[in-house]
Amino acid sequence: MTGADELLDNTRQPAAPPALTARAAHPDAGAARRAFRQTAGRFPTGVTVVSTVVDGQPHGTTVNSFTTVSMDPLLVLVSLGRSSRLHDHVLNGWRFAVTVLSDRQEGDARWFADPARPVGREAFGGRPWSAAPYSGAPVLLDGVAYFDCAVEDAHPAGDHTLLLGRAESFGVLSDRPALLFSDSRFAPRKERP
Repeated sequence: MTGADELLDNTRQPAAPPALTARAAHPDAGAARRAFRQTAGRFPTGVTVVSTVVDGQPHGTTVNSFTTVSMDPLLVLVSLGRSSRLHDHVLNGWRFAVTVLSDRQEGDARWFADPARPVGREAFGGRPWSAAPYSGAPVLLDGVAYFDCAVEDAHPAGDHTLLLGRAESFGVLSDRPALLFSDSRFAPRKERP
């Protein structure tokens, strides 16, 4: 067979490259998690700070599992670790904001990822922020964009919860490049001319 005949013949299965079958399974669960993290880390992501307000106190954490989902209705998706300080706060208030960080905010990304950071207003000290119009959650003003959301739905997913957020307000904050994360490190900053 050649040409179009080969394309129509779906009875032949391509042989899997040896590298694919060699990494398919790990007998040790810890080794599997490390290999999965390393493999997933090859996909570059943006970096965000997800925040909420509880009893007048702001709370936030660094999240790189964020994506837009739908244009009608306007939906975003955030994946929060169940052990995150923010997890229960968001599920109790059903509102959150997402700040997409700029390439100048590596320090903010590290700060909000640090479990030893203070809680409440003190966690946001020295960082310019404003309350989002719908949720009242902090939006870091040095970011590149924000989404202010109502929780539309929440789905347990392993050690995380997937939060589907309906964007009640949103906007561009600057034209800086976004902060990127890949291979367990922040991508180098490239200055614009």
